[in-house]
Amino acid sequence: MELKWFGTLRDQTKVKVSDLEGKVLGLYFSANWHVPCRSFTTRVLVGAYEHLKSNGSNFEIVFISSDEDLVAFNNYRANMPWLSIPFADLETKKALNSKFDIESIPCLVILQPKDNKHGATLHDGIELLHRFGVRAFPFTEERLEKLEMEEKEKHESQTLINLLTNHDRDYLLGHPAMKQVPVATMAGKTIGLYFSAQWCHPGVKFTPRLLSIYQKIKQVLVDKGTEDDFEIVFVSSDRDQAAFDSYFNGMPWLALPFGDPANKILAQHFDVKCIPSLVILGPDGKTVTKHGRNLINLYKENAYPFTEAQVDLLKKQMDEEAKILPKSKSHAGHRHELGLVSEGAGGGPFICCDCDEQGSGWAYLCLECGYEVHTKCVRAEDRGSMVES
Repeated sequence: MELKWFGTLRDQTKVKVSDLEGKVLGLYFSANWHVPCRSFTTRVLVGAYEHLKSNGSNFEIVFISSDEDLVAFNNYRANMPWLSIPFADLETKKALNSKFDIESIPCLVILQPKDNKHGATLHDGIELLHRFGVRAFPFTEERLEKLEMEEKEKHESQTLINLLTNHDRDYLLGHPAMKQVPVATMAGKTIGLYFSAQWCHPGVKFTPRLLSIYQKIKQVLVDKGTEDDFEIVFVSSDRDQAAFDSYFNGMPWLALPFGDPANKILAQHFDVKCIPSLVILGPDGKTVTKHGRNLINLYKENAYPFTEAQVDLLKKQMDEEAKILPKSKSHAGHRHELGLVSEGAGGGPFICCDCDEQGSGWAYLCLECGYEVHTKCVRAEDRGSMVES
């Protein structure tokens, strides 16, 4: 397949494909109408691209649009400092989608120069940038193996101190009035790193639930008279200080300062692709689970201390409880009858169509529509005000 030219972002200058010889090339399949595409473009890809270009790296990106009209294409492209396939060139766009078997967007396919024997075509450029940032360049097998090894070593040597402090700061923010709380005082506690932002609607919805569970866990530990303790640290993705202050003021726990480098470093370290996300650290500072949000939704305060042993116990309890649940139910939010399914038969992982939160394990599922809800979210059907889905 031969491509004749790519249009640049700022004008209609034509760039020959031959001018891209010897470069590491990213084919960026994306669209203006898709929120995850816009988010990745503005929050990750533009910064990574400009950083690599400013350092003289032989990296280039070509945008392959899935936009529905020229106006949307132009509006989206206005935020991109790289090249693009012309919107009207449908033949080339279809050929590229077919050649690289693009099933979903955003997708960043990385192509190595012909003379590079240490690299192969990669389809997971987006995941690599989320995990490693610009350190992933030039995306060769050799480079990625080195980063994997470094990441493994970093996780093995992980402590609260090296995660939550840097040479400029050894404290977290608390209440009242953003008081400074030394990170060292967190030693021996189970810690939840809460990745969220005020602009994130699912995060704003989940925060009150997390707050309630946090308070219940703290009370249970007090009642037991145990030396165990639980704390949460807010890791912000807010866009400005005012939004951070407003959001954090409604949280009873601690936070990293707004704009602190650790916010982005932690998101990369734990491969946080979307928010809200809750990563649980054990008393020794090692990762217990990256799925704290899901465990909170499933088991509430019983999820503590979020260990594999505790989760296995709760799963067995849930399996026992499922034995007495009705095999089918009618739900006020859906017109079809829902059937009880286990995790292996469609019960997870999923997003509950009633509460919009994560789920896994047992669920009620409509086999006809794929409508799925937590077993606890099934509401009695009101025939007088039935909602069609």
